Amino acid sequence: MSNVTEPKLSLLDKLLPVWIVAAMLLGVAIGNLFPSLGPALNSIKIADVSLPIAFGLLWMMYPVLTKVKYETIPGLASNKKMFSYSIILNWIIGPALMFGLAWLMLPDMPEYRAGIILVGLARCIAMVLVWNMLAKGSSEIAAILVALNSVFQIFMYSVLGFFYLELLPGWLGLSQTQIQISMWQIAKSVLIYLGIPLLAGYLTRKILIQKKGEAWFEKRFLPKLSPTALMALLYTIILMFSMQGEKIVSLPLDVFRIALPLLCYFLLMWFGAFFGAKALRFNYSESASVAFTAAGNNFELAIAVSAGIFGIASGQSLAAVVGPLIEVPVLVSLVYVSLWAQKFFQKAD
Repeated sequence: MSNVTEPKLSLLDKLLPVWIVAAMLLGVAIGNLFPSLGPALNSIKIADVSLPIAFGLLWMMYPVLTKVKYETIPGLASNKKMFSYSIILNWIIGPALMFGLAWLMLPDMPEYRAGIILVGLARCIAMVLVWNMLAKGSSEIAAILVALNSVFQIFMYSVLGFFYLELLPGWLGLSQTQIQISMWQIAKSVLIYLGIPLLAGYLTRKILIQKKGEAWFEKRFLPKLSPTALMALLYTIILMFSMQGEKIVSLPLDVFRIALPLLCYFLLMWFGAFFGAKALRFNYSESASVAFTAAGNNFELAIAVSAGIFGIASGQSLAAVVGPLIEVPVLVSLVYVSLWAQKFFQKAD
């Protein structure tokens, strides 16, 4: 298997929480100064999302998906134990845990609860590579798990979204404000906002590597393309918050309540996955890679789906946008926890 190029933590990535907060504040200010902006943004739509915002949603996914080494997915076949453990963490435990936390902490807020659940279903495919690199995890394993999650999301996100938002609450007899969402609504958003950039990313990677070589692609092309994902994310957040400005200014407590289940989720998933991997006798680098992959979430997809289904100005979209604001500083902190915990593996060895 070829060596994986380790991602570099740029100044943009280091200060991501700062940029996100700044984008949110700027969006709120614009929304309050120009209240007619919302109707103007909604005048032209694609898949129920205004065209300017749809462009941002698509672009912020594209650079991320050009990084995925799709050719490494078959490598998982040689490590069935890790393959199975990662699948269980990402597609069974993670969504179920977020569902439980959302209902426990937001029983009276169905819109925010739905947005939180959508975040829990979107498995991390991007910045986990950065956290994994900083924590000295296995670059090969992280790349394989990222590729696996990218493919799984195409097939599983809409199914799990319908299950956790519609079917399971009814089966459990949970009282809620009916959302009335169909599996096709979720699938359509996933196909557009994950399927299109996934295909574009795959083709970009395949064609350019064939023409220019992998070294040029990894060292010359990706470093120029990657920062545009953050630019697109910030652009999208500014537009989204400009449409929710009045609501956000008047509801700071809501943002705090959204943050609580997210914080609990990231901590529980990381510690559970990390020490669970140790109990399964994985080495440190393997354990770190599995833990960060399990704890992180693809907030870009959650934002895109919530905006496509419920609308840009919805509570679901607000909850999805709060996701990266909490995830980034928490996972950066867990990098240092991971490095500190490395000594326990060394003693065991």
